[in-house]
Amino acid sequence: MTLVEASVALSAEQRVLDAARTCCERWGMAKTTIDDIAAEAGLSRATLYRLFPGGRDVLFETLRQQQTDHFFEELADHIAVATSYEDVLARVIAEATQQMRHDNHLQLMLASRPGEVLANLTIDGLPVIIEGATAVLGPLVAPYIGAERSAALAEWLTRMVLSYFFAPSSRVDLSDPDSALRFVRQFVVPAFPPERSLEGDPHVRN
Repeated sequence: MTLVEASVALSAEQRVLDAARTCCERWGMAKTTIDDIAAEAGLSRATLYRLFPGGRDVLFETLRQQQTDHFFEELADHIAVATSYEDVLARVIAEATQQMRHDNHLQLMLASRPGEVLANLTIDGLPVIIEGATAVLGPLVAPYIGAERSAALAEWLTRMVLSYFFAPSSRVDLSDPDSALRFVRQFVVPAFPPERSLEGDPHVRN
């Protein structure tokens, strides 16, 4: 395949993914068919299957992976300016919760197929989410707690944020930066205390 052909294939694949997202927003994930997506993308059914040989399941898995990557790219940009251990953790929690609450496509999928999507996010998709969280969070907290513990922290924090997202608390609002910081100080730091303070970081509690 030439570079031009590869570029065309990638462009067509993105058209299909964009069309799938549009169809889900219009009819819901459960009611969206391959024919709907092909028509929205302006491609034939045969072309769609050439791009996604596994059909609907592979297409939606690709869309989910793309959204996951985008989610962590935005999260990384937001927490890159954090100035302390507590600040990193609070920003991760608040921004991740805000993004999930304002992701209209995710909310639509949850409304369409709550059981299926919940299982996908918390079982099948959880290793991918934890991997992404570790890649973003690990380098920022490793100087405080070490690489091995940073991976454990990323997994623990991912599970906690998802738990509060799917079962909101009337006492804790993790989308609020101040509430997230209180949560960090009360629960996260005691569970994963920093091994040492970094110069210029007055917010680490030893």
